Amino acid sequence: MSVTATPDAPAGPGLRLRRARAAVAALFLTNGALFANVVPRYPELKDGLNLSNALLGTALAAGPLGALTGDLFASAVIRLIRSSRAGAYGISVVALGFLLVALAPSWWTLAAALFLAGAADAVVDVAQNAHGLRVQRLYGRSIVNSFHGVWSIGAVLGGLMGSAAAGLGIPLPVHLGISGAVFSGVALVAYRFMLPGPDHTDRPTAGAGHRAVRSTAVRMLAALGLLAIFGSLVEDAGASWGALFLTEDVGATAATAGLAFVALQVAMTAGRLLGDRAVDRFGQRTVTRTGGALAAAGMGFALAFPSVGSALAGFALAGLGTATLVPAAMHTADELPGLPPGAGLTIVSWVLRVGFLASPPVVGLVADHSSLRVGLLSVVIAGAGTLFLGRVLLDRPSPA
Repeated sequence: MSVTATPDAPAGPGLRLRRARAAVAALFLTNGALFANVVPRYPELKDGLNLSNALLGTALAAGPLGALTGDLFASAVIRLIRSSRAGAYGISVVALGFLLVALAPSWWTLAAALFLAGAADAVVDVAQNAHGLRVQRLYGRSIVNSFHGVWSIGAVLGGLMGSAAAGLGIPLPVHLGISGAVFSGVALVAYRFMLPGPDHTDRPTAGAGHRAVRSTAVRMLAALGLLAIFGSLVEDAGASWGALFLTEDVGATAATAGLAFVALQVAMTAGRLLGDRAVDRFGQRTVTRTGGALAAAGMGFALAFPSVGSALAGFALAGLGTATLVPAAMHTADELPGLPPGAGLTIVSWVLRVGFLASPPVVGLVADHSSLRVGLLSVVIAGAGTLFLGRVLLDRPSPA
């Protein structure tokens, strides 16, 4: 006896769609790996150009400055050449920028190369998220968190490659030339399997009046931008202040102090790799708001009762709790009606980068006038704010 599928039975993604998902994941992997290849070799750049710490820090700041600049043009680039081309071809420009870093003969050329790499990276970041969210709409379920988890895996891979190259004494131009060529090749192959056509072809249309839709979009973007800042506060807390908190406030050894950043990043990566299943089951809004409460409670306990164990657990819970926050904010911004394709995503991405740029000096200023424990209350505030503002997030991926 034959069994006929009911018309309402959901069909799984076809081969073409699964390949598009793998292609977007490849872009996220290469994007994370390219930058992380350079980081372990900063000391060599400093010594090779005979730079002071201040000059090196100023040159490195050109990267975030370039990213803020590039973000302003990301939406226009996506509309001009589509998110697939902007993401795949942009990886080659990022790789070129880092190769120029290796060849820089002076401080200002190093800063210029990092500015170029940062600007191209910002365009790639918006484009790969835009295309990933396009694939998600066709999937009909959450997959965007896994892309951000793959980015973290790529960052670990790139860091290991850079450390190995430094340990083996491979010349910097050779190292970054090979890594750039390899990851550019991966991105160009991935482009062949990405979705064809303009980015707006499968977007849901809005039925409200144009002015009303635009007004709502502006208010939503303000809330989503604040959520993105909350995400940057949590990530920066582990990267910039985790080790210092463990050494100065808890009395941990230098070897143990570095585990604060590791705990946050490992938990965040795990949360992103597992987050899509949770979102599909409980909804994006519920998962993100519950995570915010978890982050606030975990870090709040660590600050109230500081010890090595509570601190590591607090940073881990902060990373796990906010794992889906930035992807959720980007997803909601990309679905806002009344905006050109990529515009909402570009704005939230730009605000996120502003948050990363502003977070270290703000927390440091509070710490200098009070204590680092007070400064790290920013994580608790971010978690509580996510619990409150998370209500504006879309709960489920919109159907194409």
